Amino acid sequence: MAVLAQDELRLDAAAVDYVLLALYFAFVLGIGYLARRSVSTSLDFFLSGRSLPAWVTGLAFIAANLGAIEIIGMSANGAQYGMPTMHYFWVGAIPAMLFLGIVMMPFYYGSKVRSVPEFMLRRFGKAAHLVNGISFALAQLLIAGVNLFLLASIVNVLLGWPLWASVIIAALIVLTYTGLGGLSAAIYNEVLQFFVIVAALLPLTIVGLITVGGWDGLVDKVTAQAGAQQLSAWPGSELTGFTSNILSVFGIVFGLGFVLAFGYWTTNFVEVQRAMASKSMSAAQRTPIIGAFPKLLIPFIVVIPGMIAAVSVQEMVAFKQTGQGNVDYNDAILLLMRDLLPNGILGIALAGLLASFMAGMAANLSSFNTVFTYDIWQAYIVKDRPDEYYLNMGRWVTVGATAAAIGTAFIASGYSNLMNYLQTLFSLFNAPLFATFILGMFWKRMTPTAGWLGLVLGTLASLTVFLLAETGVLDLPGQGASFVGAGAAFVVDIAVSVVVSLVTRPKPAGELVGLVYSLTPKERLKASTTGEDAGWYRRPGVLAGIALALTIALNIVFG
Repeated sequence: MAVLAQDELRLDAAAVDYVLLALYFAFVLGIGYLARRSVSTSLDFFLSGRSLPAWVTGLAFIAANLGAIEIIGMSANGAQYGMPTMHYFWVGAIPAMLFLGIVMMPFYYGSKVRSVPEFMLRRFGKAAHLVNGISFALAQLLIAGVNLFLLASIVNVLLGWPLWASVIIAALIVLTYTGLGGLSAAIYNEVLQFFVIVAALLPLTIVGLITVGGWDGLVDKVTAQAGAQQLSAWPGSELTGFTSNILSVFGIVFGLGFVLAFGYWTTNFVEVQRAMASKSMSAAQRTPIIGAFPKLLIPFIVVIPGMIAAVSVQEMVAFKQTGQGNVDYNDAILLLMRDLLPNGILGIALAGLLASFMAGMAANLSSFNTVFTYDIWQAYIVKDRPDEYYLNMGRWVTVGATAAAIGTAFIASGYSNLMNYLQTLFSLFNAPLFATFILGMFWKRMTPTAGWLGLVLGTLASLTVFLLAETGVLDLPGQGASFVGAGAAFVVDIAVSVVVSLVTRPKPAGELVGLVYSLTPKERLKASTTGEDAGWYRRPGVLAGIALALTIALNIVFG
């Protein structure tokens, strides 16, 4: 994306655009300052004192994910693959989000753990806890680098600053409000950023569709330039890299829809942390379910602009047809903004892009500092200190994580489609963790030894697939290597866990109450239906059913 710093591609921002950006940054930093006044304990800093309403945590839940993965990554996928990109939302997100709300959150919230690795500690012991803590921390630094690189790229395009300077400035802005107010600052900014992002991308989508002659015009142009297969979500062979339609559908449903999606949404503390900040069990369950409704509609303002750019922006059309040029798929949405948006609206769009990247990076930082402080530093390095020590440590950890993200930002710069990079990370870190979680939650016989050994060998299985694909031993174009790697991690983890569990000693049943489904009294898993949680529209099961019905309908309409 550094090529966009060239003068001929620079966005033509005017004074009004800079004023809008300045106002946005003033709001962001102001929220951080105000949130700092409510932080007096480590629980306030890391989990907002478990005091936030469901609508706030629900919007923050989805905004935390509405970073580089959604805006640049999914628009790049839309430009490259077309409608099959919808699978990342309607197959690869919604079902897993609903499962998290209905099945997983009662265990997370009910056990009062402070993080996902802490749940691993209670279920499997110290070895699995440490493995999970380290792998999660590493993943967050790598993903924070993606968001930071893209945030810096926008600053680079807008102001023409060198990329390294843009990276540092962008990092300092996010560090300031996250370090001041902790999770509360991140969450309230994520709610603000959600509305800014929608206000930025909706006009871009509408103007883009008008430019290409409406939906019918887009269909005609995509058919002529890329083929009709990019207008149908199924079977998605170009996305998966499989020539067989049956294997492609299986890869999407099992690799993406089950292993990668459930691995990401149900065990990723970046998302779970928002739900754990809720004020009640019902609110915690509703958090991902509320987030599912905007998640259903986000592809229309992210994927569609990518498709429009691929058939209407001259440089992108040439790149897609020849693979040559000074742009790549990651540039799709920026190029569309450059060509279509007038000043003023351009400022809002730029604020929306900056908001998305800042939301993503802040989510990575706020979850990293919680896991590192509680699950690594407090658990294994410096124990039994006063709470104020860990509160201050959390702020210093945020500074260190920001510095590390500056380094990992340059790893991300080497990928022409960042979704390929991100899906690889998810297959390495999330897929084996999901296998361990789901087996351990529903099989009381699974042992602590199986917990950590399954994680390690599952991760190695995914890494092996990645290396074989990178070296050409396996021919897996597109994002097929990630789907196969995730499947390999899941299968190996399950197999190893079962075999090891049968030859090692499990924990006593009394220690697994609240951690294993069959051993937990059902009343402990039920949410309140009175007081602030009263009303059918606040019942997690009803909301989840509505969201699932809408998801099925969208898959049928655009399949």
